[in-house]
Amino acid sequence: MEHLIELANATKRFPNGKGGIHTAIRDVTLTVEPGQFVAVVGPTGCGKSTTLSLISGLQPPSVGTVKVNGKDVDGVPDGVGYMFQADAMLPWRSVLANVAAGPIWRGVEKSQARDRARDWIARVGLEGFEGYYMHQLSGGMRKRVALAQTLVNEPSILLMDEPFSALDVQTRALMQQELLRLWAGTNAAVVFVTHDLEEAIVLADRVVVMTASPARIKAVYDVGLSRPRDVEELRITTEFIDVYRSIWSSLSAEVDIARKVPSRVA
Repeated sequence: MEHLIELANATKRFPNGKGGIHTAIRDVTLTVEPGQFVAVVGPTGCGKSTTLSLISGLQPPSVGTVKVNGKDVDGVPDGVGYMFQADAMLPWRSVLANVAAGPIWRGVEKSQARDRARDWIARVGLEGFEGYYMHQLSGGMRKRVALAQTLVNEPSILLMDEPFSALDVQTRALMQQELLRLWAGTNAAVVFVTHDLEEAIVLADRVVVMTASPARIKAVYDVGLSRPRDVEELRITTEFIDVYRSIWSSLSAEVDIARKVPSRVA
């Protein structure tokens, strides 16, 4: 059976700048299917983002294999959208121009690309802001633009590297709800890296716990909470608290290890 995403014994090593080698992740084996939402949690600097880099083709594995749609990843695979922690918008371009840029780059005729961009700008709740520039928007609005910019290309795989970490608590919850609303029914697979275990649980079908650096997969938990979800209401349910306790018992041990051995943190 071919999986949409498959990492098999993937290891990634980097020069550490001191003449040695830093191992970011080691022997990571993970599969993701279409329509699955997988969250990855672990201590700071353990290698969570490196996992996304391997899936996206931005970095090759040092050992092991990474496949998307059954093919070895060699460059950026078709159908991958990547939403980074920092904005990836061009400040001299308007909201409309930023969102339309991806389809135009992929060969879509300009007027069609702009029509598609307008549709997604409306979907993320920013209709009327098409002519605004990035410095005129709040942090939450910029994240909505980033979502539209990523989803306008209709990716089959959505990679998200702590995209909401810089937002305040209220705006972050709103963006989590927006992400679930926009993702629902797309059949896109999502791999979402976060330090926030609550965020991982309210969003994901599965939560992957990684060890302190060099990261390995310690455990994979099925969240088992029904959809659709109200992220604010879900957090106070008994079911959510039970899942949180179960995963935290595994994650907290790795956080303690990373704290006691700060040299592990890249």
